[in-house]
Amino acid sequence: MTVTPSRTPPADGPPSVPPARPPSTASSPGTPKASGAPGAQGAPEAPGPSGTPGLPAEPSPGGPELPAPSRGFLARAALVTAGLSLAGSLLGLVRDQALARLFGAGSDTDAFLVAWTVPEFAATLLIEDGLAFALIPAFSAALSRRARGAGGDPVRALVAGTLPRLSLAFAAVGALLVLTAPQLVDVLAPGLPDAGLAVDCTRLTATCVVSFGLAGYCSAALRAHRRFVAPAAIYVAYNAGIITGMLALGGRWGVRAAAAGVAVGGCLMVAVQVPSLVRQLGRRGGQRAGAPAEEPRPLDTALVACVLLFALCRQSQVLVERFLASQLPAGAISHLNYAQKVAQMPMILSLMLCTVTFPVVARALADGDTERARDRVERDVALAACVVLLGTATVIACAPQIIEVLFQRGAFTARDTAATAGVIRVYALGLLGQTLVGALTRSYFSAGRATRYPGGALSVGIAVTCVAGALTVGPWGVYGIAAANAAGITATALVLLTGTRSTGRHGRPRAVPVRVRALLRELARPVLAAVAATVTGALVAGRSGDPLAGLAAGALTVTAVFVVLGRALGAQGVDAALSSVRSAFRRLPHVRSR
Repeated sequence: MTVTPSRTPPADGPPSVPPARPPSTASSPGTPKASGAPGAQGAPEAPGPSGTPGLPAEPSPGGPELPAPSRGFLARAALVTAGLSLAGSLLGLVRDQALARLFGAGSDTDAFLVAWTVPEFAATLLIEDGLAFALIPAFSAALSRRARGAGGDPVRALVAGTLPRLSLAFAAVGALLVLTAPQLVDVLAPGLPDAGLAVDCTRLTATCVVSFGLAGYCSAALRAHRRFVAPAAIYVAYNAGIITGMLALGGRWGVRAAAAGVAVGGCLMVAVQVPSLVRQLGRRGGQRAGAPAEEPRPLDTALVACVLLFALCRQSQVLVERFLASQLPAGAISHLNYAQKVAQMPMILSLMLCTVTFPVVARALADGDTERARDRVERDVALAACVVLLGTATVIACAPQIIEVLFQRGAFTARDTAATAGVIRVYALGLLGQTLVGALTRSYFSAGRATRYPGGALSVGIAVTCVAGALTVGPWGVYGIAAANAAGITATALVLLTGTRSTGRHGRPRAVPVRVRALLRELARPVLAAVAATVTGALVAGRSGDPLAGLAAGALTVTAVFVVLGRALGAQGVDAALSSVRSAFRRLPHVRSR
């Protein structure tokens, strides 16, 4: 496929930074803009080499530097990223279905899910919310210096100063986890019936520290270069590896086959990105004649420590859940896991736009354009909130039908369906908080400076989760654990939102300064629409005796009610979502076959 660009930027010289838009462009003072565009209005399209289906190609790194992305490019990038991420999530559901069908929801599955803690932590620390917060601003700053004509190649200097050191660190941590697997299992789940099986699985999954670390590095570098297809495809490759491992080896190795699939899937995550990264690093931007070459630049140690501490705190809620659930009857961990995986799908999809625009915010701050960064963050939060609230309403309204359609077969019984559906409804109450945490945290780390505030906010949330979980696990069991999770992440979101208007010790803003009160007023509108859509959808879904028909009817009802009420209430995120879809598909006539 070849993408035909609509217009071409100048052939020489660095791009000009678009001026900050004056406040008069807002609909009213203190209110996030109602633009449906996910990108800056008036920015030029970003043409370039062909070969990326569905996306406008960006300028070649060997030519002019990346201009400000257009709203059309960001919409299509988000659409492609969401599509591939959805494919990865669907494969994740197939993976969970295979796990449920082959091994049920008993002690063997509990043992694997304890070992699954390692890749869950590694994904958060090294791919999603951890290392990316340090690497994407660093690569964005290097690209900005290259655009200003710095000597040598700042991007290559950054790679030379970071990749070897990080690779050694990944290998050392992976080896340490293999050696200390028995102690790790004792800490994670002291009441586990089959600790030996969990140790075997943990040693296999520990290899993902190296593969996930390299995959996260590739993803950050490619996203900073506005290459989104390969990073979005990593979970397709990962889940394909796990599914293949379970189907090929499950009969002989039991649940250990799933752990072996994790090791294989991690390697595939790196393999799908390396060719694209090599192409990017093999090209040079224009350098100013006579400028001294840059020395290799290591990452700021304080920044890395802050982002890793934040990611560690973020994932530690899983530790709290597994610890509390390990003392409940067999299957409790499995019910929590299946419910969480399904409930988090709306949150994952809602953050796709933030994933695409994080490099845009980082580049705006590197260029000194704070207002453009603020407008981008506000629009992202409003749009992501609407997407996740629509998903939340669907999940709560149709939970029994979703679980029955997805999992009730083989060793997964109707009793497991009822328990998991109840848990998923409680989990879903925290999805808006999950999305706000994911969107707002990017505004804290987009400037590439060390800040402990996000970690502190998560510490507050973890404290709420621990106290609430300890008080409710006795009388409410897994439902108490899920409720504690929702309460803790919501508390974290509120602390992060409050902190965006504060300053640090040196008088600099801690984050991109958003307009908090206006944003809260804006979020209240889709919340009201979601409540009404949930009640209506649940009534419709429950009328059908067939789970698939009930799910379809309930989901359609939820969507219709949410969109109609959202637009009637003036929810900007609803209009933005519809405009983004139109913008993403507007250029499809320009996509032609070779």
